Amino acid sequence: MPKMKTVRGAAKRFKVKKSGKIKRGSAFRSHILTKMSKKRQRNLRNPHYVADVDVARVKSMLGMK
Repeated sequence: MPKMKTVRGAAKRFKVKKSGKIKRGSAFRSHILTKMSKKRQRNLRNPHYVADVDVARVKSMLGMK
């Protein structure tokens, strides 16, 4: 059997925390932020995690399963 390879794009986008949750970046944070309310910008700064239905898929891309 060949080695399992990590999807490099996924490795750059996701981090696995000690609790097993998978941290992800949030969208809509790159440019044209002036029209967005300050409350929304503040909330986008908070950590976001991968949804439960997608965890297995992301773990397989990271070579964990």
